[in-house]
Amino acid sequence: MINISFPDNTVRQYETGITALEIAQSISEGLARNVLSAKVDSEVWDATRPINHDASLKLLTWNDPEGKATMWHSSAHLMAEAVEQLYPGAKFGIGPDIENGFYYDIDTGDKMLTESDLLEIEKRMAAIAKEKQTFKREDISKEDALNYFGEKGDEYKLELISELTDGEITLYKSGTFTDLCRGPHIPNTGFIKAIKLLSIAGAYWRGDENRKQLTRIYGITFPKKTELDEYLHMLEEAKKRDHRKLGKELELFTFSQRVGLGLPLWLPKGAQLRERLEQYLKKVQKEAGYLPVITPHIGNVNLYKTSGHFDKYGADSFRPISTPVEGEAFFLKPMNCPHHCEIYGHKPHSYKDLPIRYAEFGTVYRYEQSGELHGLTRVRGFTQDDAHIFCTPDQIKTEFKGVIKIIMQIFKALDFNQFITQVSLSDPKTPEKYIGSRENWDKAERAIIEVAQEENLEYVVEYGEAAFYGPKMDFMVKDALGRKWQLGTIQVDYNLPERFDLTYIGSDNEKHRPVMIHRAPFGSMERFVAVLVEHCAGDFPLWLAPDQAIILPISEKYQKYAEKVSQFLKNSDIRALIDERNEKTGKKIRDAELKKVPYMLIVGEREEQEGSVSVRKRGQGDLGAFSLEQLAKAIHDEEERLQGI
Repeated sequence: MINISFPDNTVRQYETGITALEIAQSISEGLARNVLSAKVDSEVWDATRPINHDASLKLLTWNDPEGKATMWHSSAHLMAEAVEQLYPGAKFGIGPDIENGFYYDIDTGDKMLTESDLLEIEKRMAAIAKEKQTFKREDISKEDALNYFGEKGDEYKLELISELTDGEITLYKSGTFTDLCRGPHIPNTGFIKAIKLLSIAGAYWRGDENRKQLTRIYGITFPKKTELDEYLHMLEEAKKRDHRKLGKELELFTFSQRVGLGLPLWLPKGAQLRERLEQYLKKVQKEAGYLPVITPHIGNVNLYKTSGHFDKYGADSFRPISTPVEGEAFFLKPMNCPHHCEIYGHKPHSYKDLPIRYAEFGTVYRYEQSGELHGLTRVRGFTQDDAHIFCTPDQIKTEFKGVIKIIMQIFKALDFNQFITQVSLSDPKTPEKYIGSRENWDKAERAIIEVAQEENLEYVVEYGEAAFYGPKMDFMVKDALGRKWQLGTIQVDYNLPERFDLTYIGSDNEKHRPVMIHRAPFGSMERFVAVLVEHCAGDFPLWLAPDQAIILPISEKYQKYAEKVSQFLKNSDIRALIDERNEKTGKKIRDAELKKVPYMLIVGEREEQEGSVSVRKRGQGDLGAFSLEQLAKAIHDEEERLQGI
């Protein structure tokens, strides 16, 4: 007999070799019908895999992220089986689950798949799903795996197997399809009730532009058709909110082939929007004791070799810039932190100086592959609202909490009221990915977890998501459509101060090493603006709106008074324009509503005589007559309230 512990801390005994699905059936047939996989201890297993030891068990359904992931990974296999039946001889790269659905990279030889082929693949998938094919797991030796895929002539699987060792190779078979796979999978294909293949794209094998380009098919599945319908409706809404579409309509930014892929050009309205965000954060930072610094866009290659960025980011950076001096080379900076380390190190510091907080809106450059570029969310040049805090070990938690306070203030000001905190730690299985001692990593990771607990943050822990120099706390924001975006980040770093030999003189008159906290509440200005545009659907809060008010003269007779109102508002630092068209006031109001202008100011004979305006607010209707001074105060009060200042 074995002891199985459940999430409610109860323990039950079962015979050795029982499966999670059988345990679910012993509890309730209704529960068993919804079990997709199971978490055995800390690992996700097939619900049909025998359990032969005492273990903790959590039954995973569609309501669990791991349950969804299991179904979507199984759906990738289902799609591969359909493709193999329709296009015999197809070869398969990798087919993982992703945040929303799955994809598979496929080589169909001379047959080039297009969007028009997706419906036929979808229909075949639906037919296979109805067969309720089971997923059978098989442990296999490396030699047998090489022989099996060698006979099929699948060079992609052979390459993957060559990197594995005996004892860690498994195959999964469902229907006519067998794949190299770690699993886990759902009990059978019958759980998949609704299928949609979303798009098709090219993808280089293993992301290498020098390798063959495969066909990547994206799809998503659900256990109910109604859920698929809701998801497709959300996608349609997302298209309307797409920042690339709205960015063009609102004249915020553009791209130019002559300038280069992934290098955005900010148009006047976009630049003003971005400037307002920057000024807002600069004001918050000034009150929190941050000191502004400015660093160049390039640095000597040796700077980034010292920091470790050359080794870790070299492959994703622009090529080094050679100079006429032999052996001298510069890098377009991939990060601001090495420059800030040099600023800290330019003179001696005492413990009485700390914490020192350097802040910069610094532009950095990464050479993203062209196929991965996407509007403002994935670019090659972007500006981070970067700051680096140099502090004593005793100050870490206080400083960390101070950054969290700033991030919460920003989220509130922009109506990002749903977010998840992710604590990103190192993966002990891959120590080669990180720099520095295990002792320092343990101290940094412990500090972040303690802060998350003391601040009562709802957080999840993700191993392997840390930066190469330290663990971090990321804020995953849900937008108006429920999509998750990583925005703010805070990182604790014991390693760069060591690599740059940064010190301070302690109260004992001895040299000590400071700790460095990296933080960026927005993340990057480009990505943040993209998320904000889609979250607001271009309907920005008052303090960010390109035009805060529009003046609507009821006839040409009141044009001069409208200009007087406009000048007053301009002098009061309020953004306003005049609708000079010879149109009826009702039409002007409707057009202003469509343009998402927050305030409509109607002026006619009475307003001119009284020196006032009749105010209409978008979404609220008529607010009555305001003097110009009352209007300016009302707008500024609302701005401050929304900003939380």
